[in-house]
Amino acid sequence: MSAEWMADGKCRDYAAATFFPVDGVGVIRAQKICAQCPVQAACLDYAIDNHVDHGVWGGKSERERRRIARARRRGFNVTSA
Repeated sequence: MSAEWMADGKCRDYAAATFFPVDGVGVIRAQKICAQCPVQAACLDYAIDNHVDHGVWGGKSERERRRIARARRRGFNVTSA
């Protein structure tokens, strides 16, 4: 998958640490930023397809992405956890 979409991500306006939070409050903050991002779906697909284990990608935490990945392996096209 191409990563050209990254140039349009809202995350470019924030420090990378914002998307690698250490607590639930940080996750919520990152998710709010992602909710306004025009490439949120591409970001989520990238993280799942590339087995990215850390951080908030596409507005989803590590745990949420694991759930989505499991559901997709079972044949469900899930975008929310």
